[in-house]
Amino acid sequence: MSFQSRLKERTHKLVKSKHMLTSITLASFLESTIVPIPLEAVLVPLMQARRDKLWQIALMATIGCAVGALFGYALGYYLFDAIGDWVIQTFSSPEQFEQVKQKMTNQGFWFVMTLGIAPIPFQIAMLAAGATKYSILSFVLATIIARSIRYFGLALVVYVAGNKAEELIKRYKGWAILALTLAVLLLWWLSTLFSGG
Repeated sequence: MSFQSRLKERTHKLVKSKHMLTSITLASFLESTIVPIPLEAVLVPLMQARRDKLWQIALMATIGCAVGALFGYALGYYLFDAIGDWVIQTFSSPEQFEQVKQKMTNQGFWFVMTLGIAPIPFQIAMLAAGATKYSILSFVLATIIARSIRYFGLALVVYVAGNKAEELIKRYKGWAILALTLAVLLLWWLSTLFSGG
């Protein structure tokens, strides 16, 4: 059985489960920390099948990611010396991590916002935020805003397009991510202009 077939089968079981919202929170936590689960592949069919719980699904996915972000931040803050090398080798490279650390130090909030929307491994941002002792409140706020845009955006597409949502998202996902990333970068640039820096 292929990965996609297994994913569809598990999504079908999840639709009927009384633990659906808890399962989505856990899946979102795992996606944002250690397991590269393609969460949209589960979320969109689930949202289409359970439109009565559409906004709760988006909310629980956002909460799961926020808790995962806190967990990743804590790992970077307290255990970077012990596990940092493993995480870097698993999700990135030493050179990329150094670049992320520099950007976290210089442009933290907007950098986290961009990573939260763009399809770049978020684990690196969490670890770098903790390792550089970046403000935990700013980090969590940026994470929640970015992931809310992502998950509530999916819910909005399902709300408007219904059963055609999955097809529309597959077709325009790249363009949507690019547009949102550019919008965040524009806001970031405007914020530096008005703050004088």
